[in-house]
Amino acid sequence: MHKKLFIPGPVEVRPEVLAKMAEPMIGHRSKDASALQRRISDNMRKIFFTESEILISTTSGSGLMEGAIRCCTAKKAAVFSVGAFGKRWYEMAVSNNVQADLYEVEMGKAVDPEEVDKALATGEYDLVAVTHNETSTGIMNPIEEIGEIVKKYPEVVFIVDMVSSAAGSKVEVDKCGIDICITSTQKCIGLPPGMSICTFSEKARKRAEQVPNRGYYLDLLQLYKYIQKKDYQYPSTPSLSHMFALDYQLDYILNEEGLENRFARHKEMAKIVRDWAEKNFELYSDKNHLSNTVTNVKNTKNIDVSALNKALGERGFQISNGYGSLKDKTFRIAHMADCKVEDLKELLKNIDEILGL
Repeated sequence: MHKKLFIPGPVEVRPEVLAKMAEPMIGHRSKDASALQRRISDNMRKIFFTESEILISTTSGSGLMEGAIRCCTAKKAAVFSVGAFGKRWYEMAVSNNVQADLYEVEMGKAVDPEEVDKALATGEYDLVAVTHNETSTGIMNPIEEIGEIVKKYPEVVFIVDMVSSAAGSKVEVDKCGIDICITSTQKCIGLPPGMSICTFSEKARKRAEQVPNRGYYLDLLQLYKYIQKKDYQYPSTPSLSHMFALDYQLDYILNEEGLENRFARHKEMAKIVRDWAEKNFELYSDKNHLSNTVTNVKNTKNIDVSALNKALGERGFQISNGYGSLKDKTFRIAHMADCKVEDLKELLKNIDEILGL
């Protein structure tokens, strides 16, 4: 039996999108491939609200995250972490011999923009990395406020992980002053995993030109230069199957559902789960900074989350346990991509029945 996924990725994928991945191959050096990749880039600019160039990589979001912090840190990076995936920026920096400091925020709390200001005021850093939406805790950082702080420091490159929020929560990349904004296909965009996308500003490009040893496959400057020279073709063979599906899904998001409608649906779904959680349990994270795409529920009833998930599985559903140190202390319900309000209500009804709520 297929289980409907209410986990923070991979997500349920519409059958029409899956069908697009089965389309026959085309030559990746053909004019058709150029047109496909250019169309994806143009539509992703609309998703990100940016005029910057778009880069596509056949990796998970972590690939472009690693490329961003390696390619655009000349001096030292300040990494602000509100959970497991924020900390990953720092681990990537250290693994690539990039100088970095980690600023960890208490679990369940958001980054305080004033703390970013204090760090950048030292003059030690020329890059700052922030997670917009942290799926391990269910926190959404105040990225607009953080962006206003970063604008005070024109030498600092601003890189943001929007892996679990792009196309599900509105962030205007250019207005926020974000230089590299990263997402991947298996979250709010609503595709299978395997491809990531980012913005790449002029500021990021100029910085990367000053950084030696940017790597090879994840050298963002090389990707940028290649698509300019080769008409939106990439140095290595991309996943054309993902591109067929992404092209189709972006058209659906922008022209059928409508981007603002999609954002509104995610907010509505988030409210339904939060209201349910507060009625039956508690919310784990700071109520002023809750994610629109995943809700982290505090396990105040001390239920056996694994047993709940097993029972849900028998009914055709799957949710997520708490992440890392939060295992069994919390559980997470994702509400992203093409999930509908009625799907969510059906899930919650089944949880109520299993737990006798």
